[in-house]
Amino acid sequence: MLAMSNTATDDWSPADHPYAIAVSEAQWWKSAAMLAVRRMRADGGMLGWGDSRQIDARQLCVALCQLLTAEKLQQLALDELGVDPAAVQALEQARERFEAALPGIKHMRDGLTHFEDWSRGKGHGPQKERIKAGEAPRDVARAFWGFGYDPTTETVSLGPFRIDVGAVDQAAGELAHAIYMAAREVDKKDTAELHATAVQALASGGILCVPDGPVQVVTGNDCRVWLSIPRGTDNGLEPQELATRVVRVLADAALRLAAPAASPHPADVEMRLAGGESLRIETGNAA
Repeated sequence: MLAMSNTATDDWSPADHPYAIAVSEAQWWKSAAMLAVRRMRADGGMLGWGDSRQIDARQLCVALCQLLTAEKLQQLALDELGVDPAAVQALEQARERFEAALPGIKHMRDGLTHFEDWSRGKGHGPQKERIKAGEAPRDVARAFWGFGYDPTTETVSLGPFRIDVGAVDQAAGELAHAIYMAAREVDKKDTAELHATAVQALASGGILCVPDGPVQVVTGNDCRVWLSIPRGTDNGLEPQELATRVVRVLADAALRLAAPAASPHPADVEMRLAGGESLRIETGNAA
């Protein structure tokens, strides 16, 4: 979702955009899971001494749990930003559906990535519970061992846990989409705040944004705030004069109008605004 460019400032940090990082990582790991499934369903082949499909099955479990990590990051971001609780609940429900479709996936991943503990019956979660119940570590280790992919049933299993490979694409796709939709709620919140800030700044500068008024500030479906000077409005000022005033008032509030990439100069922004073009409002002063 985020991409660094040559013009990005040194002050940029992913810590300022956790909700966007969650979306990006969710998309990558969803794709990794789907790629693993595609290769597992192919004929496969030997890689060294092992069947490549068994290797992909291990990668699949890791990728699926990384989706859960992306969901966790998104929840942390939603909490920090104070997003509508309904968005938080919707994401929680999506995670629950994911876990129901792929039961035990986190334990399977843990058994793979912490084999130094699980192979001795000293793992966390279900192994620890069995040890507390009085079972011997070697018996517990045996009960949670034997990872593998069965191409005849299209299932991946580890001990008592088993997931259906056929459920992966839908489960991963739905959770990744839910993470994206949660980020949209963050965008909507930020957009509403930017819209309110812009309207207040213009009003403080004597420029009212009212229906059929000389200056229009609207929120688009793209979650961006757009400003325009409609043609034919009578406000006592020439369009160019009004455009110059709008740009100055916004700059005083640390806001700016986004210029076309090929024409970054403020004067060009004013000319385009005076010509009736809608321009995007952004935070920060013009260069």
